[in-house]
Amino acid sequence: MTSSNVGTYLAQRLTEAGLKDFFCVPGDFNLVLLDQFLKNPGLRMVGCCNELNAGYAADGYARETGFAAVCFTYMVGGLSIINAAAGAYSDDLPVVFISGGPNTNDAPARHRIHHTIGELDFYQSSECFKPVVEKVFVVRHLEDAPLMIDEAIRTALARKKPVYLEIACNLAAGEVPPPAARQIPPSMPVSDPLALAAAVDALVARIGAAVKPVLLGGVKLRSGGATEEFRQLADALGSAVAVMPDAKGLIDETHPAFMGTYWGEVSSPFCAEIVESSDCQIFAGPVFTDYTTTGWSALMPASKRLHLGENFVRFENAIFTGVYLRDVLAALAGKMTANPASLTAYRRLYEAPAPVAVAPPEAPLSLRELRRQIQETIAPGESLVVETGDSWFNGQKLHLPAGMRYHFQMQYGSIGWATGATLGVALAAPRRTITLTGDGSFQLTAQEVSTMIRHGANPIIFLINNRGYTIEVEIHDGPYNNIKNWDYAGLVEVFNAGEGNGLGFRATTGAELSAAIAKARAHPGLVLIECAIDRDDCTKELLEWGSRVAASNSRA
Repeated sequence: MTSSNVGTYLAQRLTEAGLKDFFCVPGDFNLVLLDQFLKNPGLRMVGCCNELNAGYAADGYARETGFAAVCFTYMVGGLSIINAAAGAYSDDLPVVFISGGPNTNDAPARHRIHHTIGELDFYQSSECFKPVVEKVFVVRHLEDAPLMIDEAIRTALARKKPVYLEIACNLAAGEVPPPAARQIPPSMPVSDPLALAAAVDALVARIGAAVKPVLLGGVKLRSGGATEEFRQLADALGSAVAVMPDAKGLIDETHPAFMGTYWGEVSSPFCAEIVESSDCQIFAGPVFTDYTTTGWSALMPASKRLHLGENFVRFENAIFTGVYLRDVLAALAGKMTANPASLTAYRRLYEAPAPVAVAPPEAPLSLRELRRQIQETIAPGESLVVETGDSWFNGQKLHLPAGMRYHFQMQYGSIGWATGATLGVALAAPRRTITLTGDGSFQLTAQEVSTMIRHGANPIIFLINNRGYTIEVEIHDGPYNNIKNWDYAGLVEVFNAGEGNGLGFRATTGAELSAAIAKARAHPGLVLIECAIDRDDCTKELLEWGSRVAASNSRA
């Protein structure tokens, strides 16, 4: 590149970081910036229906590829997308949130500008983003642009967090030197050798003295780049292995020692008994919240718990800092003596579940029959997107084939997330994306189905229509959990508008669902299957979990 401007510089850096698609909603403050992006043949622009959906799409794209970017206009667009930024922060996703900014002449001239609340504070947008991103970068001087752009991308990739990058609209086409060669992405941080050796020695001694150690994976395995090292430790230790609910999909569920999900009272069958009776619970990358601990009711006493965090190790009265999860797991695997006692105990208790009975073809569709048919259709290498709500629990019950990616947002739990995230995952994933969502969640972000159709994405969306917010019903019911019913399958034709190739089906029986799935698998485009079930048909795990979370919320 012999010449460059701020926009083409940023576009080049994004492609160097591996980006192939970026999401956007145009507005007058970012139009010139978008013009510059379009000059880069390696970047595809994906225009979304609104900023929040665009942010959710970037979230899903980052989960699948490890990096994403989304571009929007100043303030009015930024405050719309900020909820998605918070969700990306909660799940350690490197997303660059790129905002067009006001003209640099307006602040010194004390102009009041549109898309704001009418105050003379030109840093309101960046100040709003500060609590929900790793760092904010506001480019209002041309000479600062290359440094800030490089630092923003480096920060997102190194910290595995979103950043906010604002570029004044009159600088987007301003000339800057072309991008110099640099290493993107940066390497993972390295542990302090002395601290690592001390931590590993202490862990080996503690685990070696245990009778029935058990190994559990947490969601920070993803951001710590430590899933392979976790598998190595699982092989070396030989104990029973489980995941926390927010880590489902990070561990190969075909591993011979895999028990399922540890989630307190709503754990996979026989899993809680093994974890809670163990004298040494090894948690790798966990996040302990009211949701992951079922309202703080899970039994994980500090005396038994070894906490291997992203950059520390803590157990009993010992703590080691400056040690990174990937290094700790790798070193521990190299020194571990096998102890299969917990796995032996699990196999002794375990009883294979009876095959799920096939419902009579013309019987009203039940959640159990829906789940049975979804289990039969998911395939290795596909991606599964699961919405907040009872879809969480239905997803937890599915046994993932080898190589299947699993995406959901447990920490932030923003309903409506899955539809936008499906767009991002479907455009990034090498194979088909399957989505489980509910009618209440879908109503928040439904219009992004039109963007999927526009860009040729081909997910299969199972929309569970039980006419309300079922997860809220089981936590605390009231008339506010009722919603207006839609013709969800019919919406696909609305979004096709005579030029798309999406299909919509409505299934009220097992036979109708089976026929819809067969047609979906044969169709090259998007398919939405509206699955009508009874309002009170939910998983028993949701009932148990909801009652415990409600009890936690209502503490005096």
